[in-house]
Amino acid sequence: MVLAVSVHDLSKKYGDFLALDGINLKVRAGKIFAILGPNGAGKTTLMRILTTQFEPTEGVAFVLGRNVATEGDEVRRLVSYVPQEMSVWTDITGIENLLIYAKIYGLPVAGRKEMITAALKTMGLERVQNQLVSTYSGGMIRKLEIASAIMLNPRILFLDEPTIGLDPAARKTVWDKLQALNRENRTSVFFSTHYMDEADENADEIAIIDAGRIVKTGSPKKLKQSVGNEIITVELKSPLNHAIVERLRTAVRVENVEVSGSSLRVFVKDSAASLATVVRFLEKNHAGVRSVVASNPTLEDVFLKYAGRNAGGDAGDGRKLGRADKSRSMNELRATRKRIMRGG
Repeated sequence: MVLAVSVHDLSKKYGDFLALDGINLKVRAGKIFAILGPNGAGKTTLMRILTTQFEPTEGVAFVLGRNVATEGDEVRRLVSYVPQEMSVWTDITGIENLLIYAKIYGLPVAGRKEMITAALKTMGLERVQNQLVSTYSGGMIRKLEIASAIMLNPRILFLDEPTIGLDPAARKTVWDKLQALNRENRTSVFFSTHYMDEADENADEIAIIDAGRIVKTGSPKKLKQSVGNEIITVELKSPLNHAIVERLRTAVRVENVEVSGSSLRVFVKDSAASLATVVRFLEKNHAGVRSVVASNPTLEDVFLKYAGRNAGGDAGDGRKLGRADKSRSMNELRATRKRIMRGG
């Protein structure tokens, strides 16, 4: 199995603050992989280590078999990274942005124009390439940032909150493009997001990170199955008496029953197999049924189970750091980016 990312006992400290705490992770090549977690959980720090912007304090990380700490030049030739913060200039045109990035990346003059044109076309921006970026919508700006990243034809694309702040239509457009890139070029995609539906619909595999530790990994389906029971929600014409509720607990094979007024929630392992049995029981006991809905656990349920205790944290990994530690983090980031731009 070819691995896009392989991480072993990876830790990162800023002064006394432990941002990552013994991370172990494997991501298969050619897959779309999501990392979910509360604000400040370590998502951005992990991504910056994998893209060689930060060095780990302990442990090792490999991207397509290259050590990110000792083989940074090789890693940077294989990956592209789109950060949360805006990474294009708004006072120049779209194509001028890509020309600047082409020079920063050191793309050869021969064929540079074709690579820029192909990236703009892939993201559907060819019609607005000569317009000032200040006239672009939020979705168009995000697509331009992704276009600048895919010019290199990366084997892995790292995206930190790729659709943050976009409306649902713009989010769908961006993901249609990313799905096509993955499908047609076999580009691996490693992204973070706070949109549960985005991860559920697009990711082949998901890792949940909390307080710098990976707490759960798996496919969206397996993660939802790990939460437990499916739910049959019954709206009744009037509240059930206590005796009927107790008989329901024992007479029908259910995991649990919750009652709130005239609403009944029955927890079962398989709602499709149990729904008819529950309804027959209620009708036999003269409970007037208004409506019945069966539902499965959602990815939001998964997130709340494994990382919910920190879901209201401060935004951004760095905001949990003290002032001195945050300064060290930013200095490290600036120094690395300057070295990359010099070709070092």
